[in-house]
Amino acid sequence: MLKAILWDNDGVLVDTETLYYRANRETLAEIGIELTEEQYLSISLDQGQSVVNLARYRGCTDEQISDLRQKRDLRYIGLLKQGVRVFPGVEETLRFFHGKIAMGLVTSSPRPYFDVIHRQTGFLPFFNLILTREDYEKAKPDPEPYLKALERSGLEPGECVVIEDTKRGLEASRAAGIPCIIIPNSYTRHQGFSGAWHVISDIRKLPSLIGPPST
Repeated sequence: MLKAILWDNDGVLVDTETLYYRANRETLAEIGIELTEEQYLSISLDQGQSVVNLARYRGCTDEQISDLRQKRDLRYIGLLKQGVRVFPGVEETLRFFHGKIAMGLVTSSPRPYFDVIHRQTGFLPFFNLILTREDYEKAKPDPEPYLKALERSGLEPGECVVIEDTKRGLEASRAAGIPCIIIPNSYTRHQGFSGAWHVISDIRKLPSLIGPPST
């Protein structure tokens, strides 16, 4: 019996990837590196690595790269504060499930970013459990984030479903033994999602796909 939905945040609920790409692109441009969208997709989303490390090819030291990350982080938070786009159908879908089934947020986003985002969305009351990047050691595709969510909720893998948008999220979910539904976005639809329970094009299809738990 399904008892909980575990949601990814960025790319599923909110369209922040365009802002993060912009923050990285503008920061690297300051040292003469032109970050293309293709590079960003490959390094950041597919490999889960930091594009700021491209600065090493310009001879930047570890200290200089650390400074670039700080600049990038400040620029990203500034962009988030200007406004975060919520994907169509998110609020109505969360409202559909709220009060019918437990919901958790399991994100790779650090808490400072997360807090800025959700001060705008007002979504946090929908969730029974929230894990940000500070709550676990190994990020997706490692299963630790979802295993930690199971531990804190007291649920078994078969009692949950994960909602993700990336292959790395899918791999983390599968490694934790939890079925995963993928909702690709414009930044991730090129990825392969073999092993997903379902791949759907619109979050508004979720209620009819999994429905509320039977009573």
